[in-house]
Amino acid sequence: MVYFLIWAAVLVLSFILFRKVSGSMSLLTPNLISITFYYSLLASTFIGSLLIVLNIDEHYMIELLSDDYFRYQGFFFICFIMVAMPLTMFLVSKLASFDGQKEFRSYMEAPVYREENGNQMFYLYAFFTMLSMGAIGYTILKIDTIPLLELLKGSDNLAQLRITASHDFQGSTVIRNIFGVALAPILSMITFIYFIQRKQYRWFFLFALTTGGALFLSVYDLSKAPIFFYIIMVLLLLIYLKIIKLTWFRLAVLGGLGVVLLVVMYVFIQGVTDPSSFLSYNRGPIGRILLSQVAPFYLHLDLFTDRLDLLNGRSLPSSLIGLYDMEQIRSARLAMEVFYPQRVEEGTAGVLNTLFAAEAYANFGYAGVIIGTIYVGFVIQLVYMIFIRLPKNPLFLALFVFFTVNIPRVVIGGFADFLLNTLWVSVLIILLTPYVLLLLYRMISKHRKNRLDEQPS
Repeated sequence: MVYFLIWAAVLVLSFILFRKVSGSMSLLTPNLISITFYYSLLASTFIGSLLIVLNIDEHYMIELLSDDYFRYQGFFFICFIMVAMPLTMFLVSKLASFDGQKEFRSYMEAPVYREENGNQMFYLYAFFTMLSMGAIGYTILKIDTIPLLELLKGSDNLAQLRITASHDFQGSTVIRNIFGVALAPILSMITFIYFIQRKQYRWFFLFALTTGGALFLSVYDLSKAPIFFYIIMVLLLLIYLKIIKLTWFRLAVLGGLGVVLLVVMYVFIQGVTDPSSFLSYNRGPIGRILLSQVAPFYLHLDLFTDRLDLLNGRSLPSSLIGLYDMEQIRSARLAMEVFYPQRVEEGTAGVLNTLFAAEAYANFGYAGVIIGTIYVGFVIQLVYMIFIRLPKNPLFLALFVFFTVNIPRVVIGGFADFLLNTLWVSVLIILLTPYVLLLLYRMISKHRKNRLDEQPS
């Protein structure tokens, strides 16, 4: 009972703080902060922490803990994160004079700016589309077998094929991840906005190509999450463009369709046919969200407290620790190797990704959890404020939607990606550099034209 009261009090306080910094916690107008709260923290972390501390989880990962002490330690760590993260965001907002409610409402009501010189933009995004399509073709060529095709053929070895396609890719992951996985969905959103604004078939052609590519990369390796996140991107874009307006009925319908799609994927991809698996709180899709996502956090606490020494920074981005001649060791992979060595040897296991604080603890212990939470809260709020205050044009809107979906994924993916995410940095450089150069060109051309007009004839 005491733990439930603590949990409830923390939940109320956390929700109030998140509402202040986001401007809206309504499910009908989702944003970066609210999605982080509802998906990354509440559903994927906080609910499971209550079940675990009450010892009613009956989860296969938690059973691997060497001592029940870690149930309580993990619970209080997560309670700290639920309060410290939004409190950091609140302080950042105050320092930046950011009024979440007012500025988010203004952003939602603002129309999308229509860029000048559509021809230049078309040729630019046509070039990016060719790069993205080339990356997708390259990905196909570098895969021995495409799991999606093997599923259609009736293969019974899908688990190993999924791991092979994801982690044993024979080509350049830079080309695949940057120009394919990341760029295709962003381009699909940008080209859709231009098509809606200009009603030109050439923009629809680019939109069709990039959308097809984004959908293929979301499902080719039979991963379940990417297609859902891409659908959420599309939904957010339509909301921010004011093309659709969510109601509770529409949200319920979309949720129902999502559940049906998830069940179909579990049945045909993982061969789950037991109806009880879909209704159980600790197995199947519900257990995957509520417990399987947070359970590795507890395994990290156990592993790096009594069994292994702290990594002391060896999980940080290789581009940083390489300067000190250190080999990168991701804690999520190490945890998988320790707790599930047989699955790793069989090639059917990847990594035990979980809440960012797990990797922070694996590297720096208690200090990692405290400083890491403050740092992540700062980064998320800073990104949110920047995009809210940027002009609402096709490029910035598409990037905002992209980060609105992907930052919450990284919150339950690892701490190192918040320090230096080469994928995000690369995407920003690729898309923003030519855009800024075009803006400078227009400014210089306009300045020259004005000077010529001012000269006496």
